[in-house]
Amino acid sequence: MPQPNIVICSDREALNRKTAQLLVQLTGQAIAANRRATLALSGGSTPKSLYELLATAEWRERIEWANLHLFLGDERYVPPDHPDSNFGMASKAMISKVPIPPQNVHRVLTELPSPEEAATNYERVLREAFATNKTPQFDVVLLGLGENGHTASLFPHTTVLKDNAHIFASVWVEEVKAYRLTLTAQVINFAKNIVFMISGASKASVLKEILHGPYEPERLPAQLIKPVSGSLLWIVDQAAAAELPKQ
Repeated sequence: MPQPNIVICSDREALNRKTAQLLVQLTGQAIAANRRATLALSGGSTPKSLYELLATAEWRERIEWANLHLFLGDERYVPPDHPDSNFGMASKAMISKVPIPPQNVHRVLTELPSPEEAATNYERVLREAFATNKTPQFDVVLLGLGENGHTASLFPHTTVLKDNAHIFASVWVEEVKAYRLTLTAQVINFAKNIVFMISGASKASVLKEILHGPYEPERLPAQLIKPVSGSLLWIVDQAAAAELPKQ
């Protein structure tokens, strides 16, 4: 197995700044090459402070919001104003505070009558936005990591882990007793750049297992993330990196 590409930051603040710098660089390169950039946002607690940072005066100016298209890597099947909504969190923390055209923000319509309909609708949104019948290729997919080894809403021992028929799917997650909506592993792996952002001591042992333990993706779904031809970078703070072998 090739050595993982890891950047270790001193603390959460340094992690946010490093990830922000990388997003500015990668979206800027994509816009220079193709006149637009596509970014799939991560939900969960770790990226919230990153989004707040990107919305500050210092960072807001560095991104060409007019040419950036935002998508969700995964979503909870709750209304957009619900406290658990990934879109709601990203909107409060960043989207509502930056000059991005509303048509560049592509949210999952969780108000549709069923999670399946919401997932099917978002597949259509993705195909239209990327103008493709094949696998859409994101410029950047931002991912987090759960203490149970999940990423996006690819949870251990769920049906979606082997789903090659969809690019975005709904799945019942018994562990959280809720429906989740998520990009499938094949789409994430097709991205040009995949960036994991991981913070905190509670992630240290699972990160070590994912990177250096046996390959058990049913139990540790983050191990499914292996880019087809793009780059994969793990940006972690010192606390999350505590159990990794010394480089």
